[in-house]
Amino acid sequence: MTNDELIGLLESLPLRHLHKLAQGRVHRHFRLGKHRLIDVFLSLPSETREALETDVLQYQTQRSVRASGPAPSRVSAKKKPLPQKSKTKHTASSLPPPITVSHLLEGLGVPPPAKEFHPDPWQEEAVTQLATTDVIVSVPTGSGKTFVAIEATKYAFKQERTVIYTSPLKALSNTKYMEFSQLFGPEKVGILTGDRRDNAQAPLLIMTTEILRNLLYDAASGEIDLRLNTLGLVILDESQYLADPERGVVWEETIIFCPTQARLLLLSASIGNPQDLAAWLTSIRPVPCHLIHHQNRSVPLRGGYLHPSGMLSPFFRTRDIAKGQGYTLHPETKRLSKQYEEETVGHRNRR
Repeated sequence: MTNDELIGLLESLPLRHLHKLAQGRVHRHFRLGKHRLIDVFLSLPSETREALETDVLQYQTQRSVRASGPAPSRVSAKKKPLPQKSKTKHTASSLPPPITVSHLLEGLGVPPPAKEFHPDPWQEEAVTQLATTDVIVSVPTGSGKTFVAIEATKYAFKQERTVIYTSPLKALSNTKYMEFSQLFGPEKVGILTGDRRDNAQAPLLIMTTEILRNLLYDAASGEIDLRLNTLGLVILDESQYLADPERGVVWEETIIFCPTQARLLLLSASIGNPQDLAAWLTSIRPVPCHLIHHQNRSVPLRGGYLHPSGMLSPFFRTRDIAKGQGYTLHPETKRLSKQYEEETVGHRNRR
């Protein structure tokens, strides 16, 4: 079967049946649209494609048989479940009305200045525990992990200890360098990355995790760096990189070689097993590790769909996305998504 013949047969099938055909053949097929799924089908190995072509032809034969032989008794039998169909319509009409784009964007922007800031109990707990233990903070994005890092840094300064703040990306390190320079003063903040070295003797150094790992390597080989002698706090931001297949070893070695007198503060919003990580740190470090973990979102999630034409639509009928609840797609998103799929499939046919 040629590619054009297979494309024609696949495009005549509904998307739900294409996903059935993709089961066991295409990884994570449920994330693909119709045109993308067909492209993947065309690139399958020869043996897998032959089996796919057989299933497609079989389904087409079944459709032809059903279409050519309508029996009167069957038609009447299909008319009986009409009350159930109307019940489905009633369920759809009972849904809340879909939100508008202005409702989706409501409240976004710079919030008004707060009269007085009051830290959450878990933030105070994390700062207090850092005086005697290592701490893992595993909380949702926007909960206030940076506040813990700032307060812990202030405490280390009072103890006349230096602080190292690491991130996995140079761009994030540069952002934190500017943020902390405004907060603590440029004379107290330095940065070390692969292509930047400013104020390297500052009491607070911002760097990538690889740079810190290399510094610890030098210290382990006898090339002692004076900054490590006074090191009191190491902050590992985005510590979920421990699970990264390629870069996770950098975080592991950094933790293992970290000086014993320094406290470790691990920050993340997406550690899948923080309890296991805390137990591991407790087993290899001279002090126990205290875990701060919750899933209460301070900043709600919202979803939108941006069509290539520039049209924006709410993704769901409701504005906020709450974990553990079902969702119904916004009717405008359904329309735009279907329009985009028809346009792209039609464009491929014209080629």
